[in-house]
Amino acid sequence: MTPVETKDGSAEFAGAPNTNASGASSTPPASSGGMMKPAIIVIAILAAIVIGAHFADKATRLPKTTAASLTKTESKGEAKPEPDLTLKDLDGKDVSLESLKGKVVLVNFWATWCEPCKIEIPELIELQQEYGPKGFTVLGIAMDDEGRSAVAPFVHKEQFDTDAGKSTMNYPIVLGNDDIASKFGGLIGFPTTIVISRDGKVQKRYIGLADEADLEKEIKGLL
Repeated sequence: MTPVETKDGSAEFAGAPNTNASGASSTPPASSGGMMKPAIIVIAILAAIVIGAHFADKATRLPKTTAASLTKTESKGEAKPEPDLTLKDLDGKDVSLESLKGKVVLVNFWATWCEPCKIEIPELIELQQEYGPKGFTVLGIAMDDEGRSAVAPFVHKEQFDTDAGKSTMNYPIVLGNDDIASKFGGLIGFPTTIVISRDGKVQKRYIGLADEADLEKEIKGLL
């Protein structure tokens, strides 16, 4: 039955039987068969709402089928300081951005369930191999809701094809959450990559899959 708001702010239901002052119904009661159909519709609507709410969070963080095609690069005219924060690695140890000053840092927000992130990981492994000895590091911030229980097995066991052969993730991984993401200005989706200069200034942000050649050029220019 459809709710209808009355002038006094109360709610009535369209199709409900009218009653007189004595409380008697002024319309004949509906048959049991007639009432079943609206009830089934209401149940179906409620089920759809519950299912939709369950998947809303991941759906808003770039659907896996479209994230790879949505790439945006933001470069500010005036570089902003990196946020002052400390994160936990997979062993529970503190990792602060302050401790990485003096290096060019590529902060990569990702998740184990994010397919575009998996496409990008081999490129990040190769960047770490090539430029790690020259004062560069990738810092992967894993945004899985399950935290370490989901991230640690993936990082330790998952093998990726690189130019040098099969490799696990060879750069530091820390655990993130929405509060940490907000300190970087919030996220539209995964992956999101932020390049930070040696002096701790945010230089560039890539939303979605970053172009490998452009990313490498940016890093080399800061080393």
